[in-house]
Amino acid sequence: MNQQTSPFRPLCSPGLICAILVIATLAVYFPVRGFGFLDYDDDDYFFKNPHVLSGLTWPNIQWAFTTGDFANWHPFTWLSLMLDATLFGPGPAAPHLTNVLLHAANSVLLFLLLLQMTGAIWRSGAVAMLFAVHPLHVESVAWVTERKDVLSGFFGLLSLLCYARYTMGKGESSSSSSSKSSEEGSSPAAPNPAEGGPSSNLHPLSSPFYWLAFCFLACGLMSKAMLVTLPCVMLLLDFWPLQRLNRANLQRLVIEKIPFFLLVAASSVVTFLVQRSGNAVMSLTSFPMDARMGNAFVSYARYLMKIFYPVRLVAIYPYPYWLGLVVFLSFVLFAGLCVAAFATRQKFPWFLTGWFWFAGMLVPVIGLVQVGDQSMADRYAYLPLVGILIVVVWGVGEFCLKHKPPRPAVLALAVIVFAACACRARNQVLIWKDDETLFGYTLAVTKHNYAAEVDMGYWFAKNGQLKRALQHYENARQAAPTDPTALYNTGNTFARLGDWKDAITNYQRALQFATNQPPILNNLGLALAQDSQPTQAIQYFREAVKLKPDYAEAHNNLGSLLFQQGDYVNAAKEFLAAAQSAPDQPQYLANLGDTFARLGKKSDAAQCYQKALQLDPNNGMIRGKLEELGQ
Repeated sequence: MNQQTSPFRPLCSPGLICAILVIATLAVYFPVRGFGFLDYDDDDYFFKNPHVLSGLTWPNIQWAFTTGDFANWHPFTWLSLMLDATLFGPGPAAPHLTNVLLHAANSVLLFLLLLQMTGAIWRSGAVAMLFAVHPLHVESVAWVTERKDVLSGFFGLLSLLCYARYTMGKGESSSSSSSKSSEEGSSPAAPNPAEGGPSSNLHPLSSPFYWLAFCFLACGLMSKAMLVTLPCVMLLLDFWPLQRLNRANLQRLVIEKIPFFLLVAASSVVTFLVQRSGNAVMSLTSFPMDARMGNAFVSYARYLMKIFYPVRLVAIYPYPYWLGLVVFLSFVLFAGLCVAAFATRQKFPWFLTGWFWFAGMLVPVIGLVQVGDQSMADRYAYLPLVGILIVVVWGVGEFCLKHKPPRPAVLALAVIVFAACACRARNQVLIWKDDETLFGYTLAVTKHNYAAEVDMGYWFAKNGQLKRALQHYENARQAAPTDPTALYNTGNTFARLGDWKDAITNYQRALQFATNQPPILNNLGLALAQDSQPTQAIQYFREAVKLKPDYAEAHNNLGSLLFQQGDYVNAAKEFLAAAQSAPDQPQYLANLGDTFARLGKKSDAAQCYQKALQLDPNNGMIRGKLEELGQ
């Protein structure tokens, strides 16, 4: 079937295909322009993060490269979010639409990458279209927090594009011409053991595209560390479609990628240390190794199922303990596909590349090193999905070449598949419009979902429905009795109800399972102070600021109690620490001014009140205190 008679001949313009990819992506994800932020991590990543909201400043840039907040080191993700805030302000529309544009760009880059390597325009376009509209990608695109997914995908695909260009020397590749034949009636040949490939004499150090690939990989790793397997993907591409890999030159091709492997090794070490220090890495007592191994094989099977049948996609998949039969069958499926890919590598080389692209890229997040308490996540399949799409599209192409079905039927089937994916993705997008919809759906289609119960409870508490919040927290506690989050949130809810006894009980129980947590210590101190137990309250406030010296709220709370007890000297120290840690809070400055006034330091008190009024010019109480000083 040549391109003159192909049913896809109208789509044989790369420019037109790129335009269609962008339009399709925008059509599916356009509703996100009206979505708000979610309390599901968006507060940490954007709308309550002072570093992000204050935009691209030199101190914020330094913070982005040095912080391990939220158990991740991804400075480029922080910088991109800061750029959104700088250019468009603190609203949710800009970061949502930036995610969509990055996803559209990734779809185009994927098309150009496959087209450059294979010359197969409609197959490359089909893979890219499925990538653009697949429902499994909705979490990565519709959730502001997952900027790290689409941004790392952008840099990862740029790295592969530059790597492919490097292997083609001066822009020519024998693999390209042989691969083009796949749309002209024959399959691309498997690598010839007697040949070294088109770039066998290339010198990496002299190629700008080699170092561009290296730099883009570094940018991708600084967006999300999941790209650590990208050098292995390059080796797979060496096998097919670049046709560089054979037994004779395997060692040379591995050596060629040593800088890339060193880069990902460094990134892996940094990521592990940051996640361990942030208590994100689960211990073997939480998830034994046999449970992790079983869940890993089952997760591969579940990802495959959701690729071909993308329903019941949720934000949080609870961690179950699978029956032995389920684990065994999943292992058989995984091992069988690995064996089949290797056994058919000569006849169907794209099968080996596609399958191991998928299986290999999931290794860092498959749960052998368990980060968080989810069993899997849609976002983890963002780039790994490409491998399965390659297998499916190239497999369908081979079937069409062999059996020659009616061309209108092939075109109609392709349109139906694309439309079905787009419609399903559009429906999935709407689930992410707010917390209530997202977690209501999650609870409706999953069982014993501790994390979703907590998040739903938090949403009800935020909206003043405290009794309903307590019910969801109770459900969470039944599902995970030893997890402190539900206990902590329950304590917060009782505190809002003025039930200080129950608040104290729940905070103390939370501390049994999460020792040395500054927010729990601080809130317990507040509850004890309200329950007329100031001595114990001061003890917990001191523990909180010892663990977190820049904890402004705890410093202020400690200062307030010391002030009430007449210890003005130490109260001033605490209020000063609070004001230095949070210089944008006028109340901390006002409290410091009150303390200086009690100490007889009227000039210092006046300066504090004046700074507070600069931050809050309409505060009549502070203005009145300043006037009392005669200022």
